[in-house]
Amino acid sequence: MASTTSSVSLSWSNSFQSFAGAINEPQKFPENGRVVLPIVAQKKTKKIRKIILKEDIPDLGKKGQLLDVRAGFYRNFLLPSGKAQVVTSSLIKEMKMEEERIEAEKRRVKEEAQQLARLFETVGAFKVKRKGGKGKQIFGSVTAQDLVDIIKAQLQRDVDKKIVFLPEIRETGEYIAELKLHPEVTAQIRVTVFAN
Repeated sequence: MASTTSSVSLSWSNSFQSFAGAINEPQKFPENGRVVLPIVAQKKTKKIRKIILKEDIPDLGKKGQLLDVRAGFYRNFLLPSGKAQVVTSSLIKEMKMEEERIEAEKRRVKEEAQQLARLFETVGAFKVKRKGGKGKQIFGSVTAQDLVDIIKAQLQRDVDKKIVFLPEIRETGEYIAELKLHPEVTAQIRVTVFAN
């Protein structure tokens, strides 16, 4: 038994020494006539998928962003939760059309805000009546809600009080208020406060 293992180990060592001379040529074992093919080590390839995110994911990306992620992360997390989709040419076309539609909507909203700003600036001053006190003082103050109510009464326009920025008004006189209608569009309106 010991003699067969030593002869096998000798034949293996002889075969490996012959690989050093000719790696690309198949070798035959002398005893059994088997063909030995050389094994060339390859670097392990990373399995990566190109995906498009369907929603914002913290520490990964925003909705509609193209990303390269590992196949296991996509298969085990993103795909089952429906947060991403593999990139295809038709999906890229749909994404471009969606981006164009969103850009057109943003332009339309900005144009409407600019028209509304021109309307507010051409109206003139909004007049606010308050009960008067000593001198120029008034009782209470003029708030953003007061201005929203006046705009609704005069122009029949609904304005959110969160976009109205007023200085502190505790006296009669003329003041400038700002309406932030859009991130890029701000309308300035005059507010005249007088006592009854």
